[in-house]
Amino acid sequence: MEPLEQITEFKSSPELVGKLYENSIRKEYETGSVILNENASIRSIPIVTKGTLKVVRTEEDGREILLYYIKAGESCIMSFLGGMHNETSKVKAEVEEDAEILFLPMDKVALFIREYPQWLDYIFRLYHKRFEELLEIVNAITFKKIDERLLALLRKKQELTGNNILNITHEQLANELGTARVVVSRLLKQLEEMGTVRLGRNKITLM
Repeated sequence: MEPLEQITEFKSSPELVGKLYENSIRKEYETGSVILNENASIRSIPIVTKGTLKVVRTEEDGREILLYYIKAGESCIMSFLGGMHNETSKVKAEVEEDAEILFLPMDKVALFIREYPQWLDYIFRLYHKRFEELLEIVNAITFKKIDERLLALLRKKQELTGNNILNITHEQLANELGTARVVVSRLLKQLEEMGTVRLGRNKITLM
């Protein structure tokens, strides 16, 4: 578990940390679990203390595109914004790696903003980080070829897991990139021929 005390903004406020633990509900999830669906009501925000979540957006034709990851010590700014304005979720949050999550009710989220400047600093830092990540997504979709985006996604997953062996299907990668499975399969084969990856059954090894 990633103690909240280690989060930069919280180090100066042990009282805030205590309040977060006291008022949150802790839950554990396995890989593949969906903790928030699109159009769902937002009653709390997640603070990840272990593992990784991925946040995706689904288009009208059913295709998904990866927006960003949420790592230990981080929260979902989209949930925060939606919950504060009593809006339903515009994204889906799914567990990428087995996760432990603290769920803080929205009424406490608003209360802590008024009482603890460290909490507001934490929210603003996450907002800034997610904004930059979304700009990177827009830039990649607009200017980068799909093979570049695929390799960047594989490297990102390697960085998150700390493992060069990724247990993932071509279909999952296609969904996260917002493209077709046949395109991903073809590009992965090319990467294998170049010696960049080694393909297995539902497994990709980065060389």
